Amino acid sequence: MAELTLTPTTEQELTRLLGPLQQGYAEDLAAHRGMTPDAALERAVTQIRELLPAGAATDGVLLRAARVGETEVGWIWVTLPTPAAPNQAWIHNIEVHEEHRGRGYARRMIQLIEVELAHLGVPELGLNVFGTNTVAIGLYRSLGFEVTAQQMAKRIDPTG
Repeated sequence: MAELTLTPTTEQELTRLLGPLQQGYAEDLAAHRGMTPDAALERAVTQIRELLPAGAATDGVLLRAARVGETEVGWIWVTLPTPAAPNQAWIHNIEVHEEHRGRGYARRMIQLIEVELAHLGVPELGLNVFGTNTVAIGLYRSLGFEVTAQQMAKRIDPTG
């Protein structure tokens, strides 16, 4: 069995991956932030464009395709430390394509990106996860991630 590897994501690959990423993020925003679908999609597209202004060539970003042999099984997007967070890289997205899920690829992707970050001298890796994503939360906890902040929300009935 071929081992999972991470390779730099090409501009063509990123272009193909961004549509589903924007749509999925918009669906999460609509479900968890009470936004309309149109407003959520607009926000998702805008935020991603701002975070990746030069696409795959954006400085300070690691975009990696996960492959088993020649087959792309997923991808990961990590931002390197910034002046606002000088000691922490940030996972913006990690995805295993649906037909490849349940095989430990997300775990291995994080382990490999941690090795790459360690070689760059980055001491910490952070991420956000929606509270309803219990599968991902379990994975992150098993990899040693800890809750460092928590957002809570309550929907208010506008009619009183």
